[in-house]
Amino acid sequence: MKQFLILLSIALLLAACAPSGAGKQEQASLPGKISLSKAELLNKIKGGWAGQAIGCTYGGPTEFKYPGTMIQDYVPIQWPDGYIKWYMTNSPGLYDDIYMDLTFVDVFERLGLDAPVDSFAMAFATAGYTLWHANQAARYNILHGIMPPASGHWMNNPHADDIDYQIEADYAGLMAPGMPNAASEISDKIGHIMNYGDGWYGGVYVGAMYALAFVSDDVEFVVTEALKTIPTESRFYQCMADVIQWHKQYPSDWKQTWAECEKKWSSDIGCPHGVYVPFNIDALINSAYIIIGLLYGEGDFARTIDISTRCGQDSDCNPASSGGILGAILGYDRIPEYWMKNLREVEDINFAYTTISLNKTYQMSYKHALAIIERNGGKVGDETVEIVTQAPQPVRLEQGFEGCYPAQRISINKNIADIGSIEFEGTGIIFDGSVRANDDYVARAEMYIDGELSESVELPASYTLRRHELFWKYQLPKGKHTATFKWLNPTDGANIRFGAAQVYSDAPQKTSHP
Repeated sequence: MKQFLILLSIALLLAACAPSGAGKQEQASLPGKISLSKAELLNKIKGGWAGQAIGCTYGGPTEFKYPGTMIQDYVPIQWPDGYIKWYMTNSPGLYDDIYMDLTFVDVFERLGLDAPVDSFAMAFATAGYTLWHANQAARYNILHGIMPPASGHWMNNPHADDIDYQIEADYAGLMAPGMPNAASEISDKIGHIMNYGDGWYGGVYVGAMYALAFVSDDVEFVVTEALKTIPTESRFYQCMADVIQWHKQYPSDWKQTWAECEKKWSSDIGCPHGVYVPFNIDALINSAYIIIGLLYGEGDFARTIDISTRCGQDSDCNPASSGGILGAILGYDRIPEYWMKNLREVEDINFAYTTISLNKTYQMSYKHALAIIERNGGKVGDETVEIVTQAPQPVRLEQGFEGCYPAQRISINKNIADIGSIEFEGTGIIFDGSVRANDDYVARAEMYIDGELSESVELPASYTLRRHELFWKYQLPKGKHTATFKWLNPTDGANIRFGAAQVYSDAPQKTSHP
């Protein structure tokens, strides 16, 4: 017995002297229940919002300045004193990641957890902020009577695979601590306002990672476990699974994983602005950059947001997501002071287009989280909460743009009256352009395919209300087609200007030479 006690004492001494992190066990499964003090719960919610704001600001100056290339190590990314306050004062549109979330948080606050999807849709569509890509296409749809989920469906929204809901889904995970399926249920309703397929999966995945950040401090476990909310048959799942595997294969070289990702997953299909060019706003590749930052950051806040930023493309939104998820894992109190100093001086400033500050946001999300905990079988006590955790379940399979492959880009650069006809060969076409007139003018125009009316649309000149693309048509019979147009209400001082047309076919195109 004496010898045993001596050996035990030696073992305990060695364990106490081991370096921090040595011998750490990787988490293998979710506990069935967890208990948190209310202070701990609020601390993690605050950490999620704080990390998002910090990451967004850090990457802000680089946004889409590095499409298709990483930001090299020698390129400085600054963090001067007063940085967040400067952006909130001088360039508040940077925080679309946050004030878009807050649109939905505010609806929950006003109307409760069972607020109908139309309430979220109308709040989003009638807000004063400028939108782009899937969000703007959805806004147009909603204001013209195409409501969710049709507003986000790829047949009605050429940007359905874009990043939009992915950058707006943070709130769903923060109000569903430990309950990724509850977060997915929220995202099913709200995410289909503007996205479908891969674009929707980006938001589901981000929401699940936030939810699991409350029950695990193992970043790799959070990234891997959250992926179980995505159907394995989907392209999105396969891309994220590849990144996780490449991280295992190249554990100390994030740039190699980035390069592998570029080789296999960087081709955009849906967004007409991302075809044939390095620009890529697809949720697929940008979500990969989120988890590259998380996996290779290894729990270090600075390294996490720096890597997600240096992956390029939407390099403010991606560190916002990785910073927010890690912020929720760490909690507000464990985000280093180097980053928090800039944040604390803005926590009472309302975000643009809202009457909501970060301090108000923390409390609103906390209130909603308590309600979700109780709704899903948990208990809320005076000082603690007991959460019934949820094993992630896959949402339904949906894949946009199936059978669509870029075939040709036709440069037009003409006013509608000068076009005549556009001939193309394929199975689909999208025409980009704009209406040039006073903001209150709304053009009415028609597109005919092979002599038959395809679309009759209103085209607002207002940038806030615009149709993101002028016309489109998918799932045409494969072959040669002719598009013609009519402007039904021409007026002096106005024009409908066409830029280019993106043509699709039913098979990948290959260049061959004799």
